[in-house]
Amino acid sequence: MRSVPFPSRSTAFFLLIIMSLTSDVSARQNLDEIEQRMAAYVDGRVEPAIDFLARVVDINSGSMNFEGVRAVGAVFAEELEALGFTSRWVDGAAFDRAGHLFATRGDKGPHFLLIGHLDTVFEIDSPFQAFERIDEGKAVGPGIIDMKGGDVVMVEAVRALAAVGVLDEMTVTVALIGDEESSGDPLEIGRASLVEAAIKADVVMAFEPGDGDPGTAVLARRGFTGWELHTSGIRAHSSSVFSESTGYGSIYEAARVLTRFQETLAGEELLTFNPGIILGGTTVEFDEENDRGSAIGKTNVVSEKTIVSGDLRTISPEQREDVKARMRALLEDNLPGTTALLTFRDSYPPMGQTEGNERLLSIFSQASMDAGYGPVVAGDPREAGAADVSFAAGHAEMALDGLGMTGGGTHTTHEWADLATLPMQVTRSAITMYRITRSWKR
Repeated sequence: MRSVPFPSRSTAFFLLIIMSLTSDVSARQNLDEIEQRMAAYVDGRVEPAIDFLARVVDINSGSMNFEGVRAVGAVFAEELEALGFTSRWVDGAAFDRAGHLFATRGDKGPHFLLIGHLDTVFEIDSPFQAFERIDEGKAVGPGIIDMKGGDVVMVEAVRALAAVGVLDEMTVTVALIGDEESSGDPLEIGRASLVEAAIKADVVMAFEPGDGDPGTAVLARRGFTGWELHTSGIRAHSSSVFSESTGYGSIYEAARVLTRFQETLAGEELLTFNPGIILGGTTVEFDEENDRGSAIGKTNVVSEKTIVSGDLRTISPEQREDVKARMRALLEDNLPGTTALLTFRDSYPPMGQTEGNERLLSIFSQASMDAGYGPVVAGDPREAGAADVSFAAGHAEMALDGLGMTGGGTHTTHEWADLATLPMQVTRSAITMYRITRSWKR
């Protein structure tokens, strides 16, 4: 996700004032009685919600701190169970991670799947460990928006629906994933419970912080596919390079293939492919799991082996498969004395821009305007990295992401939250869920 500079105190205070002016009761005349009660309830819980946020931020839950991930999960399980949810912990031993929290409530009306994650990028040895309230409108902390703030938005939205007596009219499943920042292996097993929940759901709402702009939501995300290019050549003295007996060597062949990728595919809409690591020489060792390796060679020896590792990002499964086929075709016509092999490993699937997703964005945007927060438009998919919602979106009628708290500095030691976006996102999400339920027919 994009990092946003830390604002000055005066800027944040001004934004907080503007937010309060545009979300007061007079701006909510288009809300019905229940919606007005929900909005008022949310406004009255701002400080308790921030206290809740501080509590979970202060528990280290780096992806590899299994005990910490489970501890944060236990806090959310307690909150959800108090609201009538039945929770279960999905053990992560099969994919070498802590696991996930799932909680479900209800058996009628539309089935909402709400997605967040418990882990952060800040492990036990990080110097960034605690929540700190800077002033009325700002706070910093590890994972404060990515994405413990989004998790709190999710729970507070459910709490608001319960407070006005409409939670019983819908079915809600909360999925809090324990390894979003550093996924376990195999990923298919790690996300099996999420896919299972998505198949049962009608509407998917995910609470990542999006692109940092509260006026946008994530309608589509590009998927992530890893790729590796292996080229080989004939090891020989460099004085014979280009000769009929030796050929060009593996590094030249890798360069040829990469150049063809760039010349043929670069510039296609919403497509990127990046060679992130390259190793070449007479001997190459590559640790794929940890993205590191070593190469041994000499300037006077023709390279025998080269490995290139990269990523491929596409907006749809169709684009992904088409590009993979074209990349394979570009391996043809090897340089003399060389071979090339290209392999792919699909990871996070794309989240397509469907009519259902556009309809959900329209409902969310109208809820935002009626609550006094202004319209919400689709963010640029280029600004949205891979996320767990992509495993679920294709199984439901509607899906939307980027509904969590906003701020900036994600994945850095100055990650910060705009606290004014906490009640805003809670109110918008709760009204959206209520309106879908009110109009739901089966």
